[in-house]
Amino acid sequence: MATITAPYDIEEQKATSWPLLPITILAAFAIRLVVVGLSYRDLPDADKLYEQFGWEIGWIARALASGHGFTSPFFVAGGPTAMVSPLYTYLLAGVFRLFGIYSLTSAFVILSINSLFSSLTCIPVYFSAKYSLGERGARLAAWAWVIYPFAIYFSAGRVWEYSLTSLLFTTCFCIVQRIHASSKWIAWLGFGLLYGITVNSNPAVLSTLPFLLILALWKVRKSGGRWFLYGALTTVGVLVAMTPWTIRNYRVLHVLCPIRDNYWSNVYTGNIQDNLPDRYPFFRANEPSSNPVEMQKFLAQGEVAYFAQRHVESVDFIRHNPASFAIASLRRVVMYWTGYWSFSRDYLQSEPTELPLMFMLICVSALMLRGVRRFWRENRSQGMPYFVLIAVFPLSYYFTLALMDYRQPIEPAIIVLAIAGLFPLTGAKQNEWIGAERARTGRMDYD
Repeated sequence: MATITAPYDIEEQKATSWPLLPITILAAFAIRLVVVGLSYRDLPDADKLYEQFGWEIGWIARALASGHGFTSPFFVAGGPTAMVSPLYTYLLAGVFRLFGIYSLTSAFVILSINSLFSSLTCIPVYFSAKYSLGERGARLAAWAWVIYPFAIYFSAGRVWEYSLTSLLFTTCFCIVQRIHASSKWIAWLGFGLLYGITVNSNPAVLSTLPFLLILALWKVRKSGGRWFLYGALTTVGVLVAMTPWTIRNYRVLHVLCPIRDNYWSNVYTGNIQDNLPDRYPFFRANEPSSNPVEMQKFLAQGEVAYFAQRHVESVDFIRHNPASFAIASLRRVVMYWTGYWSFSRDYLQSEPTELPLMFMLICVSALMLRGVRRFWRENRSQGMPYFVLIAVFPLSYYFTLALMDYRQPIEPAIIVLAIAGLFPLTGAKQNEWIGAERARTGRMDYD
């Protein structure tokens, strides 16, 4: 019996992505290496305690490279810590071991590695957009990632886990869009393992897993698949990847801490400030790294007791100041999506790039919301995973700190939604039709 092939399917078969992606990746890498060349010399700065060289990650990586283990989350020597995630920290420690602690060579190498991660993110961006927007939307999304200022700056100018997390998390997202069409148990287990590895880069991504997994399993259940088995395999994969670091934290800190232990410290920092409110997002007066009194408390009490006290003080503050906490959280929501915090003269003088950055963010967010609206009206099934990312992932930051750094894991999805806001969903409805046709004819392979 002959099967009908949708015109879009024929077009997708004719369109070859392999010539595009290497060019896109090379262009992205070239742009980022130019920025690396301009910025890497600023990282090794002993006068500022090497803050720009990764802050807590850099200080812990120094301890690792020096043979002292995963310790010393601040410049002064300290004990075992779980303040940062292990994956990128060990990567930086490896660079320090090979090229020197806080050396110019290490600065160039780690920023180049970051830039490579960011450039490779073009691949999952392309295939994620291709699945939901079609070939033209995929190409536009990939090239948008090549030139997107945040993607360039946070990879080529900052030592942190942003670009590694973006690559891993966008790959997970690209898989979760399609995995409902796979009946192979190894695919679901592998997806769980990859997601768990991503959690070891940034535990904030774990917040989206239940929702993304439920969406995929719901499609499996509707088609009569073994949804419970696949869900269990994914969960096992995640737990297997997370368990080693959880065991390590319990052995050295004697508390159950899956990845990181400083969430309530961030709540405290974001809501209880002794400095002027307008300087809030960028001046953290009550953190040990910038306050000698707090540093002495941290060293005297130890990490676990210090953060436990921050937990108590944060909850007490929120309980007695609910209106203040609500207003601050609302301001963080606005800042997260628009970049706006204050128009005061002092603030704008201290942040001279704030107005152009705000203009860019408002434009991107407006296009993103237009893309959300189009998906909602024309193809909710394709849009739901994107809705989960932008609705769930930022929640914890609304209550703590809403800096632009913390958008980076979902920035690729924001770009795809913005492209959807610019252009009609030419391939989305037909993609859904193709999926239904494949399910009907028993073709359960990937697109």
